[in-house]
Amino acid sequence: MALLKSVKGIEPQFGQNCWLADNATVVGDVRMGRDCTVWFNAVIRGDVNAITFGDRCNVQDGAVIHCTYQRTKTTIGNNVSIAHNAIVHGCTIEDEVLIGMGAIVMDGAVIGSRSIIAAGAIITQNTVVPPGSIYAGNPARFLKAVSDEQAEVFMRTANNYVMYADWFK
Repeated sequence: MALLKSVKGIEPQFGQNCWLADNATVVGDVRMGRDCTVWFNAVIRGDVNAITFGDRCNVQDGAVIHCTYQRTKTTIGNNVSIAHNAIVHGCTIEDEVLIGMGAIVMDGAVIGSRSIIAAGAIITQNTVVPPGSIYAGNPARFLKAVSDEQAEVFMRTANNYVMYADWFK
């Protein structure tokens, strides 16, 4: 069973049909919508500020979601995929976003809807990624607009992770 802990009397809350891997960790002021999944070795730490997820989000293996004490909450929209070993910290991620493997999104950043943050990209503090953008590099910069073909990844990945979770239930 996943490690769930309250912090200062605040417990994580989960919507319908959420699934957490046995060694996932979720603590404190974390609220998830329905059909969210948290995978192996992922850590979601709402100990110093709030972390909120919409529906159909997946936090893949080894990812870390955190925030900054008295400064930045983390807000994540609907149909967001946070890939393996990514770090999402004190930022806003709008709907239908893919955060690539090993990417880092720092405090105050805003990732616009239907955007892709490439694997290994580092989104520096207070960066605003316009909707429909692909950002890559260190520091991450605009690469190109998301094509219609690439945009299929948002819903496909969100749907796949709900299906994958069913395999473990």
